[in-house]
Amino acid sequence: MRLDKYLKVSRLIKRRTVANEACDAGRVLINDRPAKASSNVKVGDVITIQFGNKEVKVEVLDVQETIHKEDAKDLFRYL
Repeated sequence: MRLDKYLKVSRLIKRRTVANEACDAGRVLINDRPAKASSNVKVGDVITIQFGNKEVKVEVLDVQETIHKEDAKDLFRYL
């Protein structure tokens, strides 16, 4: 699944366009490497998102195209 779509589906970032902009600005890393919005996300990847001076680091536990809002937290685990 594309990184921008995963960030939206998992509710880590609310909108796909915002996820695209964050990737273009170099604020999203997959396994400590800068990632484009079109990068492929798979189970076991570690995604790091930089929000200003705050950093969010998560491990991908599951990849699904659609999911209910309540179950979105089951797609990742905070590190």
